[in-house]
Amino acid sequence: MALRTVPYQRKKAIDYANRWAYFRNPDFFDFSEIGGDCTNFASQCLLAGGAAMNFTPDTGWYYLSPQDRSAAWSGTGFLYRFLTTNEGVGPFASEVPIERVVPGDLLQFQNDREDFQHTPVITAVQSSVPAPDTILVAAHSYDCACRPLSSYDYRRIRFLHIEGIRYDDEA
Repeated sequence: MALRTVPYQRKKAIDYANRWAYFRNPDFFDFSEIGGDCTNFASQCLLAGGAAMNFTPDTGWYYLSPQDRSAAWSGTGFLYRFLTTNEGVGPFASEVPIERVVPGDLLQFQNDREDFQHTPVITAVQSSVPAPDTILVAAHSYDCACRPLSSYDYRRIRFLHIEGIRYDDEA
């Protein structure tokens, strides 16, 4: 496999997030009633930003239908694991401190449970030094656009900086 890395198209991901924050794209199932739609929405934003799907069984990142998708497409912890360990086709990310986030990146919250359970998309950073009151997000489940990060109640937070996207030139 000959992998080629390309930049993540942040503006396209952000435009998608803002367009669909309060609506549901009919091309994708709405998981709101069965566990939440936030990570599904974040995955859609990554896809809009040029991400290639990774069809690796069990550990990939893809969506064909509600019954034929990877756990990483719609599961918060699974998406984190995929993005931070992916060495193959698709998007890849690093967990970074808040100071390194830029629009188009993702974040994940841990509230009162043991695991992280919400994945908003960063749509704007309103200062040169990102901080909870200057970061705006879009999300599903708790539908929002341009919501300040500081308005959320959470116990822990992690930030995922999307480093790029890999494609298989031989596929």
